Amino acid sequence: MVYEYMDNGSLEDKLFRKNDSWPFSWKKRFQIVVEIATALLFLRQNKLEPIVHRNLKPSNILLDRNYKSVGTNLKYI
Repeated sequence: MVYEYMDNGSLEDKLFRKNDSWPFSWKKRFQIVVEIATALLFLRQNKLEPIVHRNLKPSNILLDRNYKSVGTNLKYI
């Protein structure tokens, strides 16, 4: 797989401040949670069969320059 370069790395990098990154505000964290939840809701509502989400973890959520989240390597059953 090939992904677009994400300037801010993964959500895990930011939450655990890897590479001496600056922590982000609770407002920004909440925005990211809402984006992820909205994407999962969209996937569940547009599929006839139930979806089981696997491999959803902070290291699989990438953040672009504006801290918009992108899920990667997510597996569904």
